[in-house]
Amino acid sequence: MRAVTTSPSSPEPPSGGPAPSVDVVLPCLDEAAALPWVLRRIPPGWRALVVDNGSTDGSDRVARELGATVVREERRGFGAACHAGLTAATADIVCFCDCDASLDPSHLVPFVDEIRSGGADLVLGRRRPQGRGAWPPHARAGNAALSLLLRRRTGLRLRDLGPLRAARREELLALDLTDRRSGYPLQMVVRAADAGWRITEHDVPYTPRTGASKVTGTWRGTFQAVRDMSRVLQEPPAREGVTP
Repeated sequence: MRAVTTSPSSPEPPSGGPAPSVDVVLPCLDEAAALPWVLRRIPPGWRALVVDNGSTDGSDRVARELGATVVREERRGFGAACHAGLTAATADIVCFCDCDASLDPSHLVPFVDEIRSGGADLVLGRRRPQGRGAWPPHARAGNAALSLLLRRRTGLRLRDLGPLRAARREELLALDLTDRRSGYPLQMVVRAADAGWRITEHDVPYTPRTGASKVTGTWRGTFQAVRDMSRVLQEPPAREGVTP
């Protein structure tokens, strides 16, 4: 289904204000408790695009009240929500951040600076757990296994495939990402690597999330995510790269 922007009625900034310098896509499924913390940490001049993926806890209302632009994506899936936010974005640079208060969007500032300076085409956050429960062992093991498979597939020596990231909007759209489940973040990295993008990592604190995880909170959820991502790694390299 097509994503529908519900607040405001179009992706343009409200009240005729200046265009956002950066759009931050925040996929959201029942994150009303975490949204105030997350949205308070969006850097000034940036726009928060909260993509409501079927919440029943009033997340969309909370986001609107806190000044975020709300995009509704009825098709369930992390990738579906992320891509709905990307297609609704209008800023030159687009960032992605989880909406569960495990990651601080203010830490995206050096990511954006590196993109603007031409130092990288895609910047990822390498999660550094802070406190018990921040990154369950099964989720960390799955991430390590995928990082190894990614290295074999692309040659990239990344230590994490975390959700905190930044790149230019037009180039991301040109990657023609198709996964709409848990494989979306990995597919972005794989296709960027195939296209010869410069990909870097920055360490970021990773704290226990607010509420229960929909993906990596259980062994089953982690297994399903790894399965989705394994399919992505089996994709053949694109014949023609998308060069930023």
